[in-house]
Amino acid sequence: GYQPCDPQIVCNRVSHVRTCLEELQELAAKRRKELEDSRQLWTFFQEMEEAEAWIGEKEKILAAKSCGRDLSSVLTLTTKHKTMLGELGNRRALLHQSMKKGEKILAKKSFSSVGVQEKMRRVCLRWKKLEEITGLHQQRLEDALSFFQFSADTDDLVAWLQDIYRIVSSDDFGHDDYSSQALLRKHRAVVDEVEKHRAAVMSLRKQLALLAPDHRQGVDVQIRVVEVEQLFGEVAEVAVLRTQWLQDALAVYRMFSEVHACEVWLDEKEQWLERMEVPEELDEVEVVQHRFESLDQEMNSVMGRILDVNQVVQQLVDGGHPSSDEVRSCQDHLNSRYGR
Repeated sequence: GYQPCDPQIVCNRVSHVRTCLEELQELAAKRRKELEDSRQLWTFFQEMEEAEAWIGEKEKILAAKSCGRDLSSVLTLTTKHKTMLGELGNRRALLHQSMKKGEKILAKKSFSSVGVQEKMRRVCLRWKKLEEITGLHQQRLEDALSFFQFSADTDDLVAWLQDIYRIVSSDDFGHDDYSSQALLRKHRAVVDEVEKHRAAVMSLRKQLALLAPDHRQGVDVQIRVVEVEQLFGEVAEVAVLRTQWLQDALAVYRMFSEVHACEVWLDEKEQWLERMEVPEELDEVEVVQHRFESLDQEMNSVMGRILDVNQVVQQLVDGGHPSSDEVRSCQDHLNSRYGR
């Protein structure tokens, strides 16, 4: 009793199955799209939460950070801050990508845009505030670095001036012509160094004016600048005095040397005159006469040297040299021996 199925029924059943399959595929694709949109949404919210957490962590760090107590600590903090700026740059790039994801979500209009927009607005505000705090902290670090660098340079300058003051105020003026010349050469080199530092001292007030108001208005730093200027003035003044004292000492030693040379010459001529006998022969008389003529020329030369000695002595006495009495006594002795 078999009867074949109507072909149309088979076709209808196949068509129905195909229609159901297509509907199922559409539902699956729609479900997949909804799941993908949901995943993108929650990924976006997760990234926003991570960004907010990171921002909050950096806000706490910046709020607790100081600007250091000295140059070394400021340099260390500056290095750490540069590292944080690098992290900030990386996080900025990630946040920019997350914001693009949020814009795409808003463009699809698959979900309510209120929550997404509010999240983006809040994170943007916190990020802007973080960048402002970071900039302010960086400025404070730069101000502190300038201040402590200025203080360190000032301290180094004070230490150098104190060392130089000890050198230029020395009471060692040598013990002879050679040692006084050596000391004078060294002192002139020191004077050159002092002059080279004059510009640094004179620029202190300009550097102070460039500091942040909180730093430049401090009483201690202003007093420090005045102390440096006063100390430099004292060093320069004492350096000038030491130059004069060394020159006077050198003049004294050269005068003593000249006096000694003149007295040696006088001793030799006195001994020669005391031992000289009146010659009996004409030839010998001519020899003696020639010697007297040479003596007369030598005496004129020595006279010029003695006049130079007297001039130097007068300059030393007029200048109030501490050895004026000794110099005057030496002058008187030489003049008396020469017959002045």
